[in-house]
Amino acid sequence: MKKIAALLPLALLSACASDQPSLQTERTYRVEWIGERPLIDRSYLTVTLGEDNRAYGNAGCNHWFGGYSLDDEQLSFSAPASTMKMCAPALMEQEQRFLKALQSVQRWDFSRTGELRLWPASGKPIRLFEDQR
Repeated sequence: MKKIAALLPLALLSACASDQPSLQTERTYRVEWIGERPLIDRSYLTVTLGEDNRAYGNAGCNHWFGGYSLDDEQLSFSAPASTMKMCAPALMEQEQRFLKALQSVQRWDFSRTGELRLWPASGKPIRLFEDQR
């Protein structure tokens, strides 16, 4: 009986650890914040990590694409390319901030609320939620 009582906390702890969300490939995440700034109202930015180490999504005005490397909690993106459509100046500025921020990502994690965070070496993360569209 003492053995069971001693093992019970370990079993509960391991069950909690397995409930941690994991970064999924072929799943679209919707950007909510870029660093310290929220997105412009009704703009739509996404990140999808393909199984082939290619990332892609919507940058607000244009579609973007590029390579990525994922190793446990370490994540990095190569310089993304994008289509070349013109939009309102504020959307174009947000898009450039987003694409630049992607290049500085070094790691990822999830917050307690299920928010995916893509962290640069210093500063605030890109914050995303799973896209429900």
